[in-house]
Amino acid sequence: MRENLHRFFRAARGAGVRLSPAESIDAMRAVSKVGFADRTILRDTFLLTLAKTQDEKKALGDCFDLFFDQPEPQPLPEDGKADEQDPSGSNSASDSPGDASGGDEQAEGLGQLAQMLLAQDRNQISAAIANAASAASLSDIRYFTQRGIFSGRILDQMGIQRLRDDLDNLAATNPALAERLTKALDGLRGTVRETVSQALMLYGREESENLRNEILRNAPLSRIEPRQVEQMRHLIRQIARRLRERYSKPRKRQRRGHLDVRRTIRRNAAWGGVPFLTAWKRRHRDRPKIVALCDVSGSVARVSDFFLLLIHSLHEVVDDVRSFAFSGHLIEVSDILESKSPEEAMAEIMSKAGFGSSDYGNSFSDFEHGWMSAITPQTTVIVLGDARSNNLDPRADILRRIAERSKRVVWLNPEGRMAWGWGDSEMPRYSTFCTVVRQCATAKQLERAVSDIVASYQ
Repeated sequence: MRENLHRFFRAARGAGVRLSPAESIDAMRAVSKVGFADRTILRDTFLLTLAKTQDEKKALGDCFDLFFDQPEPQPLPEDGKADEQDPSGSNSASDSPGDASGGDEQAEGLGQLAQMLLAQDRNQISAAIANAASAASLSDIRYFTQRGIFSGRILDQMGIQRLRDDLDNLAATNPALAERLTKALDGLRGTVRETVSQALMLYGREESENLRNEILRNAPLSRIEPRQVEQMRHLIRQIARRLRERYSKPRKRQRRGHLDVRRTIRRNAAWGGVPFLTAWKRRHRDRPKIVALCDVSGSVARVSDFFLLLIHSLHEVVDDVRSFAFSGHLIEVSDILESKSPEEAMAEIMSKAGFGSSDYGNSFSDFEHGWMSAITPQTTVIVLGDARSNNLDPRADILRRIAERSKRVVWLNPEGRMAWGWGDSEMPRYSTFCTVVRQCATAKQLERAVSDIVASYQ
């Protein structure tokens, strides 16, 4: 049963329930008190000890129902002779006890699986399937392409090869019994397929999601289909959570600094140098500030959507973030992003500044006149855009002044490098005043770029 609990915990993690080892131990202790007899109490016990949010409660409840509701063996056929009547109307099977006894004698020489199927004991068949599934390591299934492999392994564990030999022998000696056993085997195969499909839903969900996320991570953000937008937003939130977990903890650990050996020795001179008191070197760290300027014109609006979502999900790591959006004119959108849901925020931002023709020069001018004071020597300025200004004045001189006032300027361009400098692209001119210039067309590239920016403050 301990092994079953471990499998259930693995399935719950795949369903999106965050479980720590300590929480798993607490749940196992609780289960040892309530037992397994009452499924309702057992289900409530898991919900109380493992779920931390309403979403996790729903996911855990669905996972419990799927895990503990094993497929029932399919109804096995009765003897085919039962429905055959002679011309007089009497039942030929019931009137031929000799045939029945002959069948029993034949069954006595069959293998264990054949006898089990002919006995039609569903509890015994269910237990045999469960034991065979465990022996075949069914909980290791990850992909739908493995369904046939694991079905075959389970049947092998149950003794399918001996059953095939029995069927070959019965085909010559007792065709009626062979036909009945064949139908029973078809029912068994169906039950095994259901068991494998259920296991795939339990254990393959996490791997399938990881595969889907990996495909999305490498897909061009500008080409995300409408049906994938919500999946991408969920992926961006996962990326933000990883970055928070990666960079928040080291900052806390490093606040104390490194041991100052000389000061520690001097401070403990009165105790013969025994270090009762310690002294630490504290390295000065800049308070991180980010100013993000996002092009939300029609050509890059989708990329900016995800970028703004990621930047404002990092508030636990970055102390001060201010975000701006522009097409032909620039506005600050920090309050919108912080006070509204992602869907509402993006809709409002796009209604106010999005989908227009981009004018970088005019937008930079708006920023210089309204918010240049937000730039300090500790500020990292991030510009997300394709640098295409429709052949208008790019005002690279303003970007130069921004670079002079800030710690650095990072430009993330969703276009491929081969397109930079062609047509109305001003990327070569702008890159002169940038500390870092990177292509940023996918979620993976976006994560790497933001990760590098945040890491520089650690």
